[in-house]
Amino acid sequence: MKNIKKSDGFVAFFNLNRYLCNSYQKRFVMNRIPRIITLWTMLLCAVCLAAQNMMQVSGRVVDAQTGKPLSQATLVAKGTNIATVTNDDGVFLLKLPSGRARVNVSHMGYETAGLTVSENHVKPFEVKLKPTAFMLDEFVVWTEDPHDLIRIAVSKITDNYSKQPERYQTFYREMVKKRNRYISVAEGVVDMYKSAYGRNAFRDGVSIRKGRRIISSRQKDTLSVKVLGGPAFPIQLDVVKNLNFLLSEEELSGYRMSMGEPTAVDGRMQFVVKLEPAMIREYPLFNGTLYIDRQTLAFTQVELSLDVSDRQKATEYMLRKKPSGLRFRPKELSCVVHYRTGDDGITRISYVRNTFAFNCDWKRRLMATPFTAICEMVVTDHTQEGAKPLKGHDTFSTRDAFYDKVDFFLDPAYWEDYNIIPPTESLEDAIDRLMKKR
Repeated sequence: MKNIKKSDGFVAFFNLNRYLCNSYQKRFVMNRIPRIITLWTMLLCAVCLAAQNMMQVSGRVVDAQTGKPLSQATLVAKGTNIATVTNDDGVFLLKLPSGRARVNVSHMGYETAGLTVSENHVKPFEVKLKPTAFMLDEFVVWTEDPHDLIRIAVSKITDNYSKQPERYQTFYREMVKKRNRYISVAEGVVDMYKSAYGRNAFRDGVSIRKGRRIISSRQKDTLSVKVLGGPAFPIQLDVVKNLNFLLSEEELSGYRMSMGEPTAVDGRMQFVVKLEPAMIREYPLFNGTLYIDRQTLAFTQVELSLDVSDRQKATEYMLRKKPSGLRFRPKELSCVVHYRTGDDGITRISYVRNTFAFNCDWKRRLMATPFTAICEMVVTDHTQEGAKPLKGHDTFSTRDAFYDKVDFFLDPAYWEDYNIIPPTESLEDAIDRLMKKR
């Protein structure tokens, strides 16, 4: 178990050879200029053609009482598999086939709201979600013991989740901040294959459909951070499928469990189970919260935060390699995994976000420099048709870095009709500044 956790956990790799990195980037651009021009022209033509059949819906989701923006709110076009989430500013952008559509907007602890959208509506929406009023309707009473509740929920995974292989279209983004300034952004449209639940995830995989990146050119940003695994991390963090990560009997035996206050997701009441470490192991455990649907006992959300109180264990878990003389101090490794139940009654992974924070300093320096790496993935579409394991050069292993397989920021119409998570205001400004310095 220790080896599984070390290989599949989130790790960072530090590359101080800035000169080689910059030289490689220059050769990369020069070798691809003719192809980039051709592709750019083709993409612009494709955008013009596709725009005739698509409409764009945008807006902001806020708390109806406080006006506070709600991040990670889910938007799903009714009768389709098309979906997205809001960014940290509560802003959303959804691209749908032209015509009229009904979009459901939901968030943990809020009542679901509906939008009727059409190609004639051009103004951004402001969606105000009301906090859930706890109306305890009739529901099946399974058990109020958290251990038994999780055990029953695990036994029902094959009933609640897909029994068939599926292919997902996703949008993936990873960002690195030095202090409060973004120094690296990489993002892309990624295909993900998932075999049937109840089976081992070793055949699951991801591959790039298209992607881009940008990095700071400042010489002071000599510490380049890469989160290994790249967009493969949603496969690793699918705790409902990878039971050994958290939900196996062996792993759960290391935790103390308690029932939390109930809440609602998509108008459905949820059991809430709190986890905290109850024993000392050779690797660090998590503090966490599990949300379980009261009717079906499907896991709907998992929130985890690594216990970093033992700095040495946390460092061994989070860090793969560092330069000699560099001191690494872990601060945070947290993640959230959302699952969404579709109109067909099947629950699927829909959103994953991981935050990886640490301080670094050289032995002779007095002040440490804080770094934060954030990865997020949203499922924008899925299908069972033609779902086969992914192969080829653009397929990722859990040790591959997304940043090494994508091009640089170029085309402003790059995403065409793909659904994405719009950048927050601060990230948008950071990209503009980084682009001007190139």
